[in-house]
Amino acid sequence: MTSINKILHEHLSVKKICSRWIPHNLTNAQKKARVDWCKEMLEKYIQGTSKAVYNIYTGDESWIYAYEPETKQQSTVWVFQDEAKPTKVVRGRSTSKQMIACFFGINGHVATVALEQRRTVNSEWYTTICLPEVIGEIRKKQKNRRIILHHDNASSHTSTQTKAFLTERKIELMGHPPIKEKYRRVTPHCFSVFILIPIEIIRNCE
Repeated sequence: MTSINKILHEHLSVKKICSRWIPHNLTNAQKKARVDWCKEMLEKYIQGTSKAVYNIYTGDESWIYAYEPETKQQSTVWVFQDEAKPTKVVRGRSTSKQMIACFFGINGHVATVALEQRRTVNSEWYTTICLPEVIGEIRKKQKNRRIILHHDNASSHTSTQTKAFLTERKIELMGHPPIKEKYRRVTPHCFSVFILIPIEIIRNCE
């Protein structure tokens, strides 16, 4: 161990680590809004024990790429002490991609709706293709089933057209913490399932 390493590790007790990536930095007001909203939901649904939680469905859109590079964790291998550390050429994410909307309930996956021709989500697609398909799946077994929809504050979700559609279909909204326009694409923890979707797709294709 060199003198520098000795000073760093033994005397100063510092270590070199990778930064933890986060979508963006929230202000204290934004953090408080999320905490307040979560407390409100916990109270409304009796700490998750209310039967109404079976009527809540969460949905969001995400780009799914034809090829996703392996994470460091996925590419780890076991080696013996006398073996050289393996190297791997880093491949970039593919340009081929598909926008999908996924919806989940307390019992798991409900529906996945693809947006064709690499377009962006708008109110027309959301109310004429996406939501009708999702609602149809939910109400296959129970035609008049109560539906409480939880989606973020994207413009396609909060437009007059979407609100009118939800009112006509008697779909209730769970609500969502307010978010600034510049951060509108980033959502709270309930949508983090989309981080895992590409990984599961890769696993299923292996």
